[in-house]
Amino acid sequence: MEGRGKKKLATLVGCNYAGTPNELQGCINDVVALRDILVGRFGFAAGDVTVLTDERGSAVLPTGANIKRALAGMVDRAAAGDVLLFHYSGHGTLIPPVMPHHGHGERDEAIVPCDFNLITDMDFRRLVDRVPQGASFTMVSDSCHSGGLIDLEKEQIGPSVLSGGAPAAVAPTRARTTARFLPYTTVVNHLSGVSGIDEANHVADHLLALFGADASTKFHHHHDAKQPARPDDGILLSGCQTDETSADLPEDDEAATGGKACGAFSNAIQTVLASHPSPVSNRKLVAMARNVLSEQGFDQHPCLYCSDANADAPFLWQQEEPLAVTAATESAMPTL
Repeated sequence: MEGRGKKKLATLVGCNYAGTPNELQGCINDVVALRDILVGRFGFAAGDVTVLTDERGSAVLPTGANIKRALAGMVDRAAAGDVLLFHYSGHGTLIPPVMPHHGHGERDEAIVPCDFNLITDMDFRRLVDRVPQGASFTMVSDSCHSGGLIDLEKEQIGPSVLSGGAPAAVAPTRARTTARFLPYTTVVNHLSGVSGIDEANHVADHLLALFGADASTKFHHHHDAKQPARPDDGILLSGCQTDETSADLPEDDEAATGGKACGAFSNAIQTVLASHPSPVSNRKLVAMARNVLSEQGFDQHPCLYCSDANADAPFLWQQEEPLAVTAATESAMPTL
């Protein structure tokens, strides 16, 4: 849509799970680097960028409730023409249907906040449905099984729709990375140790016992049945397909920019943006990030889910910079 450029609001979340068996290294670095890009390149005011990390000493931890509260507050502030961004770096997981006879056995995507209070694809669908008409909500998820995290959003690049263009040369697959993925059994075992419930049929039993109303909408029996997707301005850039994992790189990995631990997808996005200062469409950004990852030897395929119009819209609605009028240009202008 034309006319963007009112408020620009962002919520950036990085979970490293330090000191746990599930520890990652690059998630906090991802959001710190992105914050600088948002302010320096895209014109976000520093005060409008909320950063939640589980770094020691953080005043507000990225728990499920705190993440949802930050996102709800961001949407509540939004109006037509505003640009909203949610970036998540951390573990993802797949969960089975709450009722086994529903969903044809397919598993649904979720992110794993630091307290394991899962936020699911249905929560993100509900959030996007609340975004005011004419505002946009872009989600960048550098986590495993992140394709489809906005429920019912249209696939533009993914397992069913190729990105187009010549495929990049594939380097040897890397072995020294950690997957940003927690198996369902790991999530259940962690929560059962906290909830004290030994016999539970589903992760929902633990989450409802521990978090009550703050647990995902998906796990409350009163949630509405799925409705056909309506046209909206939800845009998802995922670090991989639903059946893939996203890599977390150590600081000594040759692909890690600046010698800092990072997410392979976040790093690829930042690499593309650094080499393309002019506006780049969501479609081209994801396609080029795929090429970067392939050339670096990563076996993950970023995806894009959004409307047809938003696929070709500039990432975060970046505007072309007006041409500067130099002294030479002025002297060449005709005198009236």
